[in-house]
Amino acid sequence: MPAYRFLQTLKRIKSRRLGIVSALLLFCPLTIVAWVTESAAESRKVYSANSPAWLQVVGRLDVPGFKYKDGRRIHHRENCTATLIGRDGAQQAYHVVTAWHCLEFYRDLSMTITFTLPNLNPEATVREARKLVDGGGITADWAILRLTKPVALSTSSALLVDTGNTDYGETLVMAGYSGDSGLGRSGEALTYHENCRQVDRRRQSTHTDCQAYKGASGGPVVRYSESGVSYLAGVISQGNGEGTSTYIPISRFRGMLNSYLY
Repeated sequence: MPAYRFLQTLKRIKSRRLGIVSALLLFCPLTIVAWVTESAAESRKVYSANSPAWLQVVGRLDVPGFKYKDGRRIHHRENCTATLIGRDGAQQAYHVVTAWHCLEFYRDLSMTITFTLPNLNPEATVREARKLVDGGGITADWAILRLTKPVALSTSSALLVDTGNTDYGETLVMAGYSGDSGLGRSGEALTYHENCRQVDRRRQSTHTDCQAYKGASGGPVVRYSESGVSYLAGVISQGNGEGTSTYIPISRFRGMLNSYLY
């Protein structure tokens, strides 16, 4: 090969390599920015020993059922969240609240609904639960269940029922076993979003900027009193995982709930 052609070939190779390196340098900052933006968008925390104590009474609800498709009966299993509730000072609790749609396909009473509290004791607390009453539809997306055996309250206390209405703009906490593959670990980890707020209050439900995914349905919406006491203010109905979640205010079924607690 003549010397001048050899030199031209070397120049072309160098030029291509520089182009590749430049492209990589341009791409890397975009990747880093995208990663930072995605991380910043995650507002939830994962339950740990440093989390608020009331989160210990938030559990997983496993509901077996069936529905019909093309005229055929098929098994269906709903994985949701439920919360242990009780009276002030009680040493044990019998009742949990969740969302109506978690029980929508529960039709065979011989099938067992299971309530599990992974974080209350060193070993998971598991109880069978039976439905007492529910709202009957998505616009009244709440349900009350009774445990066949009470849960002893030694390290925490059951959530108390809020006696008033949450003020618009007041900070809230939402918690649940979200089924996302990120922090929720497909429903294995309890996640919670602190300091989120109402953004739209309607007659039947309230919209918030809280972050929750499928699986957190039935989870608690909690507010703190001025003295720091945690109260159940509502039940999670829907969440799109993008900072918009809907809950049913406790005022919609407080009277029914108290009739079982007292």
